[in-house]
Amino acid sequence: MKIKSKLLLMSFLLFQAVVLAQNNITISGTVTDDQGQPLPGASIVLEGTTTGIQTDFDGNYTLDNVPGDGSLVFSYVGFTSQTIPINNRTTIDLTMQEDTQSLDEVVVVGYGTQKKADLTGSIATVDAEQIEKTPSANPVQSLQGKVAGVQIVTPGSPGASPTVRIRGLGTYSDATSLLYVVDGMFYNNIDFLNPNDIKSMNVLKDASSSAIYGVRAANGVIIIETKSGGKNRKPTIEYNGYTGIQRAQNVLQMANAEQFVTMAVESGSSADVQFILNAMQRYGRSRVNPNVPNVNTDWYDEIIRDGLIQNHSLSVTGGTENVSYSLGTNYFSQQGLLDMNNEYERFNIRSKLDVDVTDNLKVGVNTVFSNATQQNAEDAAWFKAYFAVPILPVFDDLNTEATPTRYANAQAFGYRSTQNPFPDMVYNDDRLKIRKLLANIYLQTDLIKDKLTFKTTYNVDFSALEERYVNLPYNMGYGDQRISDINRKQNNYYNQIWDNVLTYTDTYAEDHNVTVMAGTSFRDEASNRFEATGRDIAGINYETSWFLDFADPLSFNNNVEEDNGRIYGQSYFGRVSYNFKNRYLLYGTFRADRSSKFTQEQWGYFPSVGAGWVVSQEPFMENVGFFDFLKLRAAWGRLGNDNVPASAGANTISNETVDLGDTPNTGITATSTYTDLTWEVVEELDFGFNMNVLNNRLSLEADYYIRDTEDAIMPVYIPIADKTISRNSGVIRNSGVEVALNWSDEITSDFTYTVGANFTTVKNEAIQIEDEKGYIDSGSAEFRQRTLVGEPLYAFYGYETTGVYQNQAQIDADPVAQNAIANGQDIQPGYLIYNDANGDGTITDEDRMVLGSFLPKFTYGGNIGLNYKDFGFTMNFYGQSGNKILNRKRGEILFTNDTNMDADLAKNRWHGEGTSNTYPSSAGLRDGWNQRLSNFWVEDGDFFRIQNIQLAYTLRGDKLKGNAPDIKFTLTAERPLTLFSYNGFNPEVSDGVDRQTYPVPAIYTFGVNVKL
Repeated sequence: MKIKSKLLLMSFLLFQAVVLAQNNITISGTVTDDQGQPLPGASIVLEGTTTGIQTDFDGNYTLDNVPGDGSLVFSYVGFTSQTIPINNRTTIDLTMQEDTQSLDEVVVVGYGTQKKADLTGSIATVDAEQIEKTPSANPVQSLQGKVAGVQIVTPGSPGASPTVRIRGLGTYSDATSLLYVVDGMFYNNIDFLNPNDIKSMNVLKDASSSAIYGVRAANGVIIIETKSGGKNRKPTIEYNGYTGIQRAQNVLQMANAEQFVTMAVESGSSADVQFILNAMQRYGRSRVNPNVPNVNTDWYDEIIRDGLIQNHSLSVTGGTENVSYSLGTNYFSQQGLLDMNNEYERFNIRSKLDVDVTDNLKVGVNTVFSNATQQNAEDAAWFKAYFAVPILPVFDDLNTEATPTRYANAQAFGYRSTQNPFPDMVYNDDRLKIRKLLANIYLQTDLIKDKLTFKTTYNVDFSALEERYVNLPYNMGYGDQRISDINRKQNNYYNQIWDNVLTYTDTYAEDHNVTVMAGTSFRDEASNRFEATGRDIAGINYETSWFLDFADPLSFNNNVEEDNGRIYGQSYFGRVSYNFKNRYLLYGTFRADRSSKFTQEQWGYFPSVGAGWVVSQEPFMENVGFFDFLKLRAAWGRLGNDNVPASAGANTISNETVDLGDTPNTGITATSTYTDLTWEVVEELDFGFNMNVLNNRLSLEADYYIRDTEDAIMPVYIPIADKTISRNSGVIRNSGVEVALNWSDEITSDFTYTVGANFTTVKNEAIQIEDEKGYIDSGSAEFRQRTLVGEPLYAFYGYETTGVYQNQAQIDADPVAQNAIANGQDIQPGYLIYNDANGDGTITDEDRMVLGSFLPKFTYGGNIGLNYKDFGFTMNFYGQSGNKILNRKRGEILFTNDTNMDADLAKNRWHGEGTSNTYPSSAGLRDGWNQRLSNFWVEDGDFFRIQNIQLAYTLRGDKLKGNAPDIKFTLTAERPLTLFSYNGFNPEVSDGVDRQTYPVPAIYTFGVNVKL
């Protein structure tokens, strides 16, 4: 019995083993990164066991005898680990995502790299996936709403670069040109760069992080790393492209013909009424309303079109044992919204090659050739479309004098100007050709293996800008005629930089990690500008004649200019980074810069220091499970700014005549207006912390900063010379708080999501102004802006309104109104009521006050991301508040009264007691009492925008027959919705003065990405 029992037990166990073996399967597949490159050495382990394997050179793996109901754990250094259920599949391919939250992530900093956990300054990173979602000619546009402390002002015109401000406005000249460092080369603009070529963008926000770059970095630094190939990688061919349409949104509504006629009649202007009668006589009366001409033109509808946008990129990346390479080409095209020859087109070729010549010698070269053509819009068309009366048609067959096209002319009714925007659009041609050749060559060698490295880099940037502006001849009738003229400009720039850097890295006694860097830099920037203007071009109807040779030779007199400039710079710099037990961090830099822009103090010396404490690494934090990572940091730095005009000036001798008694006496005055500029110095203090909690699902980064620009260069009035010149004469401060939060989680292996938000506060103010007046005026006399101590730069300065006079009794009871009437001013119901700020009973210049600033006090952004299997959804939003916009186009009614007005004025005007306590009457709008600059013309610029929505689907190649590649399809909506109250196309105005702002379009695209 015992023997039979043993045999039975053995048979049962054998049967079970066979059954289990039959349930096990063999799994194979390929592991790649998000760029489609294979990941050799990636680990694949059966969950809950030690059974596993690593991928081979091509990223392939095969794992035998695996249960079909188990799960595989995929991991690779620098990438997020993923657990994938097998579900009885025999093929599992996986694309691994970089672990952007990893504290071991390496961040590119000035002349080197650092671990993210070791940073003591304020640096934000935006990866390729976020950059590629934004359809734009300039990659920096993709940062809008994504980085705390960075304000992006979007332009609408095709090919135009956005305005970028990091932590406010720090220079009076608004010279917000940032330093862009692309693979080690310095640029003021990256309009040549294809967004699909970028791997990451690192924004250096505080002075401590930026100081290593010296004089070019005062307004902030953005370091860009482009995509590279990889050693021992097979060639990967990638196509990435999209095509779509741009559409004007929030189109400003103008008064229609009926509203316009009503306002003209209410104004009490007999001339305007006669103009309307003249229009009726010329075009007849409307059948709907016989008191209105039979014309009702919506001028914005006439001049605006939908524009096409497309982008196509093709790249090849790969590498051998000693070589990595990346080659790419890109074509981008964007039509403008203005219905004329208005577009931007760019073609790029890029190459990046890195070669290991020997074990300790590496060389590389990066080159970019960019050829772009920009057909600029005629901005006057926007201005004229705002003022053009709706009773004027586009074309007028009765205008027989008009040639070559019979465009309508408002002068036919008696108006002072033609008002028709179409001649400006059709008979003007403004073309700019931009050619750039950029190269970066480096040699790197290990003087002491894995410890001491020397790198020498030569960068060259050659740019040729050729602009041609042609005014074609036309005759609009009624004496409005123009002959042809042409203006040609040639601007050439040749910049070169030579850097030499030594870097020493070592670890002592296991706990002391030290990196020391020292280097030199030399820069040579040369420019040449040639400009000439000629008139009366022979053969003007042919573009082959649009050259100066065809213009009247006599027209060149005093119309030819040429100048050139050259700037030299020399720098010595160094950095020390110390880390003790990954717990205590010290960071310091020093840079000495010499600039030929300054004649007396050519050298400037700029230090910075930073310190960090990784609290979560302390022994007393071991049992505190809430914090995964907590770091406190502080940084201070100074850096110079030579992004200003060079010191220049001249002795001025003037003839003066003075009456002494009854006899005129003539003499001379001699003055010197030499600017004698020296360094603007930015000094910044930054306190912050970084925190990860809840198993690294929630991250929080916060900063408080005070950023002072000392010896700020401002215009100063010199009474004895009666001139205004630039002098180091003030202190500008920007201070505020930045916060960024991100949450990411995995619901299941197929469903993950992310949520993020950031916000920034900025207080901009002039701390000191060295001017006898105590302030600096800017803008025009009618639309005054003023910089005062304690107030923002370029603040709008005018009167405060408190309402509208509703009846005569209110006027009779108001001492201010009675004093104005006594001085000859007519005050009627429907006129604005002004605040008598100083209480003297009259409205004078002394009653003016600061009405606000174009700089936002608060900006914010956020994002939502969902991923389910092969589907992805993302949404970004952005907004700002606390800024003002001067509606100058509306305010310019003071220069001409016989034009149209926007529908908001027409609908909300005062036209009887109780109808409005904000808007003046039609008659009031034509009176100087109401036309002075006040908060009526200065409006809120707050807005909220859905910045970007993208829906993506990846069609996996393993679902198709044959060896098909993965194909990713995307639908993107850029700026589909913007909510604001400002009476204009959009609330994004770079300087806050809206006179003829180009609309910012909503963009809808369909995209495809294929990797072979």
